[in-house]
Amino acid sequence: MHIRNLTSGFGGSVLAMGAMLTGQSAHANPELDRLSKDDRNWVMQTKDYSATHFSRLTEINSHNVKNLKVAWTLSTGTLHGHEGGPLVVDGIMYIHTPFPNNVYAVDLNDTRKILWQYKPKQNPAARAVACCDVVNRGLAYVPAGEHGPAKIFLNQLDGHIVALNAKTGEEIWKMENSDIAMGSTLTGAPFVVKDKVLVGSAGAELGVRGYVTAYNIKDGKQEWRAYATGPDEDLLLDSKFNEHNPHYGQFGLGLQTWEGDAWKIGGGTNWGWYAYDTKLDMIYYGSGNPAPWNETMRPGDNKWTMTIWGRDVDTGRAKFGYQKTPHDEWDYAGVNYMGLSEQEVDGKMTPLLTHPDRNGLVYTLNRETGALVNVFKIDDTVNWVKKVDLKTGLPIRDPEYSTRMDHNAKGICPSAMGYHNQGIESYDPDKKLFFMGVNHICMDWEPFMLPYRAGQFFVGATLNMYPGPKGMLGQVKAMNAVTGKMEWEVPEKFAVWGGTLATAGDLVFYGTLDGFIKARDTRTGELKWQFQLPSGVIGHPITYQHNGKQYIAIYSGVGGWPGVGLVFDLKDPTAGLGAVGAFKELAHYTQMGGSVFVFSL
Repeated sequence: MHIRNLTSGFGGSVLAMGAMLTGQSAHANPELDRLSKDDRNWVMQTKDYSATHFSRLTEINSHNVKNLKVAWTLSTGTLHGHEGGPLVVDGIMYIHTPFPNNVYAVDLNDTRKILWQYKPKQNPAARAVACCDVVNRGLAYVPAGEHGPAKIFLNQLDGHIVALNAKTGEEIWKMENSDIAMGSTLTGAPFVVKDKVLVGSAGAELGVRGYVTAYNIKDGKQEWRAYATGPDEDLLLDSKFNEHNPHYGQFGLGLQTWEGDAWKIGGGTNWGWYAYDTKLDMIYYGSGNPAPWNETMRPGDNKWTMTIWGRDVDTGRAKFGYQKTPHDEWDYAGVNYMGLSEQEVDGKMTPLLTHPDRNGLVYTLNRETGALVNVFKIDDTVNWVKKVDLKTGLPIRDPEYSTRMDHNAKGICPSAMGYHNQGIESYDPDKKLFFMGVNHICMDWEPFMLPYRAGQFFVGATLNMYPGPKGMLGQVKAMNAVTGKMEWEVPEKFAVWGGTLATAGDLVFYGTLDGFIKARDTRTGELKWQFQLPSGVIGHPITYQHNGKQYIAIYSGVGGWPGVGLVFDLKDPTAGLGAVGAFKELAHYTQMGGSVFVFSL
C-alpha cells in the first residue's frame, strides 16, 4: 500500500495476549505506556512518553560500575553514523542501522541468534540528498491489539514509513511520507501515541517545507498532517491557538511573515524527538530552521519555523506555538529534545516542558499553556543573544553576530551545530536534574545568494567552525531547569552528540565521538568508568534487565554531521556545512564501523 506525497512483535506471549484482551480504541497507548514504565524493557527511543531517558534499575550503581565488562557484541554490517539506540521488548532486542536501514531482532536468551532481519531495497538517490550523513534515529514499537500483531516502525531514508510484524519481520504496510525528488528524506525516529504513529520530515537544507504526519498504526492511513509554514488550515491551528499567550502570535502568520511564496520552500522540517502528556493528551515537538540559511533572502519572522509546538494528538490541532528564534540567521534548527517533568514553580506543582535548543538557550515552558517559565544560556559563552524577554518571549540580539549580507560575522557562539543538537537527554525525577551532552563549537559565517532548484541544496552560506572559547568541543552538564543552575559540568575533547542515560544507581552514561562509553556520578560528575569502543559514538545508551540481570547497551559507529568529513573523506574545512573544519582531528582518534556493545557486571 503506497500513498505518494506530491505536495512537498513480539512483546512476549503474555504481554501480547494482555494487549489483545484490553482492546480499547486507544489500544496501544495504555499497554505501551505500561511497558515503558517497566524497567526490564526499553520500548521507546525516549524510554517513556515524558522522554526521561531514566531507569530505576540499581544493580549497576556508582559503587560497582567500575566492574562493568562486555557481555556480548554484534556487528551491524553497516558503516556511517549510528544514531539513536536499540529497543528491548520482553527478551528481544531490535537493532536498526543507517542507510540502507536494516533491522535485526536478536534473542536475548541466545544473543548469537538473529531471529529475523529486514533489509529494505531503497532508491540509492536518497543518499545524495541526505543533509548530513545517512543516519537514522531509531525504531518505534507498538504491542499487539485490535490493530493486529505487535509492530516495529521504521523510517527509511528514501521517505517511506514501514510497519513490520515484530515477531517475524514481515512487512505489513508501507507509506511514502516524503518525496526525495524534492530533497525530502526521513532520518528521525517514529513515535507511537494511541492508535497513531507520528512521522516528521527532513531536508530543510534543500528548501523542503516541513510537516509532521500521523498515520494509523493498523493500515497506515493518514490521519492528519500539520505543516510548519503556510496558511492556518495547513498548520492545523486550533480556534484557541495561543490564547494564553497571544503575544506569541496567533493567526495568519504562516503567510504574513514570509515574502511572497517563500513559505512554500521555507524549511521548518522536523527530524527530532517527541514527548506526550497522557493527561493533557498533547504531543510536543520542535520545527526546524527556515530555508535558505541566508537570512537576506527571506525577510520576516518566518513563522512557524523554530517553534515549540503543543498539539492535540487526535486532531493534530495546535494549542500553542512558541517561536524561539524568529527570523533565524544561524541554522539553529529547533527540533531537539523535549523533556517533560512536574516541578514546583513559585510554590505550585507545574507541568513543565524543558528544551535545550540549538541556539544555546534552555527553554522551560508550562506545557499546558505554553507560557515561559524560564530561559537561560546552556553556557556563558553564548553571544548571539543577550537575553530573552520573558514577557514577550523575544530574544534580545547582539547585532555584532548578525549574518546579514553586508556584515562579515566572526566568533558566533554557538555554531550552526548548536550547543545542543540531536541527542536525547535524561531527567532524574528524584534529583530534579537534567543531564545534557553539549557541543562547544563556534563559527564564522559568510552568506551568499543562490537560486532555488528542487532537490538541490539551498543554503546560501559558507561556514568555518572551531572549538569554542573554553578550548574543547564538548561538555556534559547537570542542570536544574527551573532555576537555570548547572550543578556540575565537565569538559570533553569532542562534542557529546548522542545524549545521555540516567539511572537510580546515581549514574549518567553517554558516548563520545572518539569512541568511549563513560559513566559519571550524577551527584558530582566524577568519572566512574569508561570503555573504549571500536568506533565513535553518536547514539544514546540504554539499559534493560534480562533474567534478573541489568545490562547497558550502546551503538558504536561514528558519522552524522560531526563525522561527515571522516565518512566521506572531505578535506575542505568549510565542507559538510562547516563540520569538516571543526572535527578535523576526529580521524586521528576513530574510524567507521557499526556495532552494538552490551555490558553487565
